[in-house]
Amino acid sequence: MKSLTKYDTALFYWIYSFTDNRDCRSIIWLSRTGDGHLYLATGLALWAFEPAYGQLFLFTALMAYSLELPLYIVLKKLFKRPRPCDLLTNFSAHVTPSDKFSLPSGHTAAAWLMASIVAHFYPPFALFAYIWASLIGVSRILLGVHYPSDVIAGVALGVTISSISIAILG
Repeated sequence: MKSLTKYDTALFYWIYSFTDNRDCRSIIWLSRTGDGHLYLATGLALWAFEPAYGQLFLFTALMAYSLELPLYIVLKKLFKRPRPCDLLTNFSAHVTPSDKFSLPSGHTAAAWLMASIVAHFYPPFALFAYIWASLIGVSRILLGVHYPSDVIAGVALGVTISSISIAILG
């Protein structure tokens, strides 16, 4: 386990080095697209204007997020992994994290959950959705608030919960 942490930290430093002492406004903007407002706006717009799958998309997404959010909180409190900006010396993040713990990445989990649901209901948009979700995950490392393994755990959480929700409703 110690070896895995060593590689995770080394990979974190390497990825973060691309933003060290640089203007990160575009990365912060990208990361903020994963704050949740876009998900609600997308779901409501599809519900209102897309009669084929809009309502089912919205209900599936609402169910998925109602499952994902409590599980995300439980996992954070269970693992209690300190964020890189709180643990590593001579280091500061480009943004202030919303909470204390880093595992799993909630932004990444939510983005991959949404991307998976988009891909299921609207396959032509799958590639765009998955690229966007990937960029959300990478942005969290570039901003200094998550390790790569936090992002991978977020991907697993988002994809798992979206798959369950799609199996139930979709």
